[in-house]
Amino acid sequence: MDFANLAAQLNAGTILPEGIVIVTLLVVLVGDLIIGRASGRWIPYVTIAGLLGAIGALYFQWDHSDSIAFLGSFNGDALSIVFRGVIALSAAVTTLITVRYVEQSGTPLAEFLVILMTATLGGMFLSGADELVMVFVSLETLSISSYLLTGYMKRDPRSNEAALKYLLIGAASSAIFLYGVSLLYGLSGGETRLSQITAAILSSTGDQSIGAVIALVFVIAGIAFKIAAVPFHQWTPDVYEGSPTPVVAFLSVGSKAAGFALAIRLLVNAFPTVSEQWHFVLTALALLSMVLGNVVALAQTSMKRMLAYSSIAQAGFVMIGLVIGTDAGYASMVFYLLVYLFMNLGGFACVILFTLRTGTDEISEYSGLYQKDPLLTLCLSLCLLSLGGIPPLAGFFGKIYLFWAGWQAGAYTLVLVGLFTSVISIYYYIRVVKMMVVKEPEEMSEAVKNYPPIRWNLSGMRPLQVGLVICLVATTFAGILSNPLFNLANSSVTRTQFLQTPIAAIARPVAQIESSADQL
Repeated sequence: MDFANLAAQLNAGTILPEGIVIVTLLVVLVGDLIIGRASGRWIPYVTIAGLLGAIGALYFQWDHSDSIAFLGSFNGDALSIVFRGVIALSAAVTTLITVRYVEQSGTPLAEFLVILMTATLGGMFLSGADELVMVFVSLETLSISSYLLTGYMKRDPRSNEAALKYLLIGAASSAIFLYGVSLLYGLSGGETRLSQITAAILSSTGDQSIGAVIALVFVIAGIAFKIAAVPFHQWTPDVYEGSPTPVVAFLSVGSKAAGFALAIRLLVNAFPTVSEQWHFVLTALALLSMVLGNVVALAQTSMKRMLAYSSIAQAGFVMIGLVIGTDAGYASMVFYLLVYLFMNLGGFACVILFTLRTGTDEISEYSGLYQKDPLLTLCLSLCLLSLGGIPPLAGFFGKIYLFWAGWQAGAYTLVLVGLFTSVISIYYYIRVVKMMVVKEPEEMSEAVKNYPPIRWNLSGMRPLQVGLVICLVATTFAGILSNPLFNLANSSVTRTQFLQTPIAAIARPVAQIESSADQL
């Protein structure tokens, strides 16, 4: 056996970041088994160090971002590096904002972090998966871990209800997605590599078939569930409201980023022959998500449900970049997800801090918060205004980039609807800010009246407050100093080969094969 050739084909160094996360997971798991409850003092910091180490490994792989691993099953291209970095970074920030929440609930912290890192692994592998079996295994790793995280507060009936709903709808979604993938496998004559499926379909049929369209419908249904796009969003409000808030924070960023990475890789690689059809379907999903998400958010009284519908609307905005299918469109998606990470996690960190101190997440209970905690009010206000796209915060530049790319590509309807619904979103974000800032002292809610005295100081900051400050600084300055992120987003797209390969290049080898056959 030629071990040197086998090692070159496996190229295990491509998954070094995932390997670091696996080692960290094992250290946390075994350390907790040996030491017990006392391990809670160091486990979060080991987890964060491992996740940051994975991000560092991704940074050093940037110059070698064209590597293929495991006989073509995993693609370590520039786009996968950026998405894997977003997922690992979201898990690191989630760990920071989780510690106090889990400790106060009285549940074990180590098991929570192990499941969180397992979900992170699933998302990272999904971002680079280039083969159908690996796509499904990675998707299920992420999904099952998410179900466990959702129901982690076993003594909370709302958490159990959210986990059950998520499990039932998610299982149906996985079955639908798997059926679409199986159709794709059959149409390609048994090919599982994404980069070879289209060529195999063209060589067997010579043209698009009704089977490819049917497979496309089932695949899009599975992807739309993962990114919480309308009408596959039914699970989102209930799961967001009942789940532990740190879990919601991770699902809204890490899981969504993995879903968009899957959408780009699978649709562009495996369905270029029916690109008009999936562009049409995604256009409809984007319009529905932007309209329904923002309009229904107006009527919400719970902060977590409002952020749930906000997350649905944000998915609609990001889908604009996917629909237009240009380099600028894909780059705008990457850039928006980078800034969305910080402003959304920052918003959830504020909700966690307020909930821990008051025991409620009702919007009306935020009334007069400025009187008792001006710094928390400032942090939550900036994160919400950034989500609404108020300049000069990061969200404004993210939406400008998306809308500019859409306008340049001629997607005028999407851009105009996006602008109109952004104005709607500003209303319900500013409603929360008004509730905290404008209310008179006599209008202060009961929860705020009983608010414990707060002293913010740098020396005594806890992990939750550290995570909040990181998100706040990034949200504030990522817009003003956005050039590095713009360059990173553009480079990740221009250096990714399959995004630069037109359908003609895929069909050319098939035409050559048919020509040779005719000559024979």
